[in-house]
This record gives sequence, C-alpha cells and structure tokens, in this order.
Amino acid sequence: MQAQTYDRGQLAALYDEYYPPLYRYIYRQVSDVETARDLTADLFQRFLQAVQKQNGPSQNVKAWLYRAAHNLVVDFYRRQQHRQHDPLPDQLVDTTPDHDPVRLAEEHISAEQVRAALHDLTPEQQQVISLKFLAGLSNQEVAEVMDKPIGAVKSLQHRALAALQRQLTPAKEMALT
Repeated sequence: MQAQTYDRGQLAALYDEYYPPLYRYIYRQVSDVETARDLTADLFQRFLQAVQKQNGPSQNVKAWLYRAAHNLVVDFYRRQQHRQHDPLPDQLVDTTPDHDPVRLAEEHISAEQVRAALHDLTPEQQQVISLKFLAGLSNQEVAEVMDKPIGAVKSLQHRALAALQRQLTPAKEMALT
C-alpha cells in the first residue's frame, strides 16, 4: 500500500509504531531531549505534508522515515556549526546506596570514549553504525535508508567496526594480540 492512500487510522498506527525508534535514533545523534523531540515532530510533519501532497513513500515507509530523520539531523548540525558547547548529562548521579559513584563514573568515561570514537568515523560509517546497532535495522533496511547496495553497507559496517576496535582497544591489548 502506498503512503498516499493512508487514512487517519493507518497514519496514527504508523506514528505509534515509528515514533519511539525514530526519536531514539535522532536522540542518539543530537544528545539533547528537546532537540530530539523537535526534530522528531518535524519529521512526522514532513511525512504528513508529503502524504497530503501525494508525494509520500511509495514502498518502504520505514526507509523513507529514517532517511528523512537522517537528513533532518544533518540539517540541524549544519545550522549549529557556529555553536560549540557541551551537552548537559542526560541523567544526574543517583545518590541512593544502590549506585556506586565509581562505577557510574567509569560507565560515563566509557560512554564518552565510544562517543568520541564514533565522531572520528566518516559520516556514512556513523550512519551505518547508528542505523544497524542503535536503531536495530537489518542490513537490507540500512541499504534502503542509505540508498546503497547491501554490499556497500556491509563494507561500511566492517570498516567502521574495525576503526572503532582500533580506537577503543588499549595499546597494551593491541601489542599482546
């Protein structure tokens, strides 16, 4: 069924199904709750406008939505290039006895190292890693979103994972292998 023919119920079902994973995908890219909410809202507004103009996706709605989400994030960063600031932490440190501050600090440092390593990848490698491992898409779905052959997606994924491994594996461990 083509998106141009969806009724309100079908559009509501699409929103319910795709809003949470698309919000998470966008949030992981921008690391800010309000920005992620705004961009996700913009995404669905664009989708509805495309459907109203009978210019919506003709086959794979999921791929269309992820591609549009990626484009919104890219546009967001282009507009924000002049701004350089560190995002606030997503969660405050929990001071209950169950939470060990040292363990929380170690997790935070590890997460920062992964984020830094991801930023060193090419934009296409970042997109493949985000779609495949963070959004949980299959290789075929990633290929459709990126409009690339599946072999190219697998190659990008392999190179990205190898680069991440090189960056995240301490030098001592590398020397032992």
